[in-house]
Amino acid sequence: MKLINITSELELYDALEEMPQDVFDLMQKAFDARDNAYAPYSQFNVGAAILLENGEVVIGSNQENASYPSGLCAERTAFFYAGAKYPGVRMKKVAISAKSLKHAVAAPVSPCGACRQVMAEYEVNQEENIELYFMGETGKVLKAKSVKDLLPLIFDRNIL
Repeated sequence: MKLINITSELELYDALEEMPQDVFDLMQKAFDARDNAYAPYSQFNVGAAILLENGEVVIGSNQENASYPSGLCAERTAFFYAGAKYPGVRMKKVAISAKSLKHAVAAPVSPCGACRQVMAEYEVNQEENIELYFMGETGKVLKAKSVKDLLPLIFDRNIL
């Protein structure tokens, strides 16, 4: 038996105001998307904004359904829309924000496993890292330089 150590390095910022202007602006678009989420069951709104290499910004918000598995997370909504509207255009940065209608969310909220897998597929296909910035409603912001920082043992086309 051999022990393997897998580590990820993330950057933690105390507040959104510490971010570069382009990330600040992108997160503002994630806030707008978050505020338009359809989340009547969880009352947990999530917004995502993707900056593409052509300068376009694509947004997504979580969309729930009474048949819970039929809903979709904000990140996948945005990624699938970007893939459909701008096929082949690289994704540079993603900003994600979450807000509960029940309590304050001041800690960063990271993407779920399914969203990480979807983001990994796009990152592998474009052969270029996608930066991820995520936060709650307020407070600290986490930055990952690559989806691989959140999902180090990705399952991708190279395995098939």
